[in-house]
Order: sequence, then structure tokens, then C-alpha cells
Amino acid sequence: MMEGPDSKRDLAADGGQLLIPHRLYDADDPYASTYSLPNPSDSTVPLTSADAENIRTADAMPGHRSAYSNIDDGTPYREPAYANSQWLEKQQASNRRSKFVVIGSIVALLVLVAVGVVVGILVTRSHSSSSSSKSGSKSGSTSEGVAVGPYGVVKQTNPDDPSTFIKDPNLLHSFYGIAYTPDNSQLPDCGNSLAAVIEDIQLMSQLTTRIHLYGADCNQSALVLEAVKQTKVNMTIWLANYNVATNSTPYVQQRDYIMDAIKTYGTTNIGGVAVGNEFILDYMGAHEGGTNPDGPVGDQGAQLLIANITDTRNTLKAAGYDLPVGTGDAGAYFNTEVLEAVDFGFSNVHPWFANVSIAQAAGWTYNFFEDINVDAAQNVSNQPTMYIGETGWPTNSTDESNLSNGPSIASAPNMQTFLNDFVCGSNTNGTKYFYFEFGDELWQALQFGGVEGSWGLFYGNRTMKPITIPNCTLS
Repeated sequence: MMEGPDSKRDLAADGGQLLIPHRLYDADDPYASTYSLPNPSDSTVPLTSADAENIRTADAMPGHRSAYSNIDDGTPYREPAYANSQWLEKQQASNRRSKFVVIGSIVALLVLVAVGVVVGILVTRSHSSSSSSKSGSKSGSTSEGVAVGPYGVVKQTNPDDPSTFIKDPNLLHSFYGIAYTPDNSQLPDCGNSLAAVIEDIQLMSQLTTRIHLYGADCNQSALVLEAVKQTKVNMTIWLANYNVATNSTPYVQQRDYIMDAIKTYGTTNIGGVAVGNEFILDYMGAHEGGTNPDGPVGDQGAQLLIANITDTRNTLKAAGYDLPVGTGDAGAYFNTEVLEAVDFGFSNVHPWFANVSIAQAAGWTYNFFEDINVDAAQNVSNQPTMYIGETGWPTNSTDESNLSNGPSIASAPNMQTFLNDFVCGSNTNGTKYFYFEFGDELWQALQFGGVEGSWGLFYGNRTMKPITIPNCTLS
């Protein structure tokens, strides 16, 4: 596995900032192994030693988040300049600052556990996934004529018709969008199933009408679109291609998977195709590129990314499809040339990694996005549509040292505060956002440790955390 290119940097030489690539790839195997284990229960304290037995150090697994530490003029944000602003009143503000606020990262932990436990669990999970996959759209079990999905969370009155699912009164249509990755959808260990994705769509359709994916491996594009078709829900999907700078094979394979899915299902339920997630952040970190995405290294990475964006657009047009093509990146790493080449951008903005308190988190997120991303997009000729591609608050940590970001802790009550403040505020002022994320991802905890696996509204078993969905529903 390649060592993070900045893992040995002298912090003092870079104003206290340590940049860690968003995903670490083995130079010879960009599709390194992933693992999926039962999700630990949520709490406001770190996982116990028993919980840790279900987490291990994994190979260089692809992820779709990294840790950030926001810095302005070299000074870490502890009390951000935006903190006391009335963010609901600023949605029409003009003459916003155009300077970049640099997003760095906190070193992610890798947690060790017994290999024997992992193997046993993986075999069990693999068998379960295979059984679910073979069942197709049918539920995992039935009882008294009521079908139960593979997670045992959603019931449907007709086992053969996923559109007959029974809605949960605790789930409200309060989210503009949700970030989503189906379980077991990273190569080489594809273990996802249509039945599981159907149950996820049944749940998410009660929360939102929009989902954005991160990649196309393991047939996830087609699985999600098929699940939407079978559940007959109102859902728009942003498909995605997670490309890497060091190997063209992942991009080409995913592009072809996406095209196959579009040819099969059409474009009715597709909002666009995102090429790349935090590509510029990764590229600059891997090439000691400093902090300015419009510098020489950022521009160099931009040309690689733009080549894939252009190829995707041309491939779509050649097949007769007119879909928006965009990209996603860390909030402060949108290169201007990339912005000029896309129709939309997903900006990942996390107050947790900016060391912002939970009381200030919602306002800080909005103002960062408006000042850094919306302003930048308005200043290029094509004016791409900007979305907050990720934002949220974690509920747990694998270790004590990462349980707090300084002013606040990872906990379900603090997630509740962020939901109440950010979701309802954004719904009022029209901010387009995708909440991060649908469910906890244990593989993130396996690879990165800390809070990385604990951002979901739901646990890994699809039971909802001890939170209440805010009642600020969207039409």
C-alpha cells in the first residue's frame, strides 16, 4: 500500500496543516480490498474493546471522504469568522469573499482486530448477500402474508411488489438530497444485492427525492435504477464515476457501466453524472501541491480530470443523451478550469473537520459554501450549478482521541442539532444539499478509524439512530 504522500510532513512547515489524500490507492492495485462488518451501536463514547474486535486494518480501500481542518491565512478555525452571522439572511448577499479557505485533514486511524473474527463474519455476510441477490426483488422473509426485506426493517404487503412497502411515520420528506453508497459496492469484493438496495430505496424515498452516488463499481448504477423502477418511487439519481489519476482502467470501466445502465433505464430518473470525487484534493496531496487549487499542480491535475469529464460528455452525446456532467471535490479545492468544464459541482463541506462547534455548524457550512463555492461558480462564464455534496455530523468514534473535534463531540444529540439547524434552514433558503449520509459504513471505520464510519442517519443494519427527522418537509 502506498503511504500517504504527506504523512511525514513537518506540520510546522505548512502552518500546522497536514494534508492526507482523500483515498489511498496501491499503485499496482487501485481497486484494493474492502470489508463489511456488522455496525457497532451508536453512543457518545468510543467503541468498547469488544466492539473493536469487529474492526480491522484493511488494505488501501477507496473511500469518499477525508478529514478536513479548515485554515484561513494559516490560522486554524476554532471560532470561525462566519460563526455569528445570521445565515438565513445572507442567501442574497453580494460581493462575497473569493479567497479560498484551505481544507486539510486530520490523520485517520487504522484499527486492528483479529483476522479470524473478520473471516468468519465475512463468510456469513457473503452467504447472506448471495442469498439476497438470488432472491431478486423479493423480500428476505415473509410472515402472515407480510414481506420483510433483507435488513428486516421495511415491510411490504405483496412479497412480489416492492412498491407495496409500508411507510414509517417517523420518516419525513425533509431532505433535499442524501449521499448514498450501497453496501458492499467496492471492488474487488462486490457483495451488494438488489434486495438490499431496494430496501434502502424504500427507506430513502421517505426522506428525499434525490440521491447522489460516488462510483459505478459492482453494478451499483443499475441496481439503484432498478430499485427505483421496482419501488415506483419519485427519485432522481446522480450517477458517478470515481476516477483516479494513476490508472485509466477504473474510469473506463465505470463509464461503460454507467452507459449500460442509462441504455437500460433511460434518463427519466437521472439528474446527471459526476466524474471524480475530491480528485483535485487527492492530486495536490499526492504531488505536494500546496493549498491553491489554481496553482501549477492543481492545474496539472485539472487537465487529467477535465479529460475524463469531456470524454463522459462526448460519450453521452454520441449515444444521444443530454445529461449534465459535473464533479465533486472538497469545498476549497475547486479548480477554476474544472469549474469552467462542468455543468454542476458537488462541494464537500464538513464543519466537524473545520473544528467548528455544533452551535455554529449550520451557519458556518452555509456561509462557507456561499462565499467559496457559489461565488466562484458565478464568476466563470458557464456558471455551473453548485450543490453541497456532503455535510453532516458524526455520532461516534472508534477511539477516544477522535471523539471530539475540539469544541464539540461526535454524538447523536449533536447530529440532531445539526439536522434541526442545517436541514430546516437550508430548506427555507433554498440551498441545494445532499446530507452525508444514509447509513453508517463500517468499511470506512475499517480503513480510516475515528469518526469516519459513523455519519449515517441509520446504523449499518438500517435501523434509525436515536434521532428525530426534523419536521420541515419539502414538497
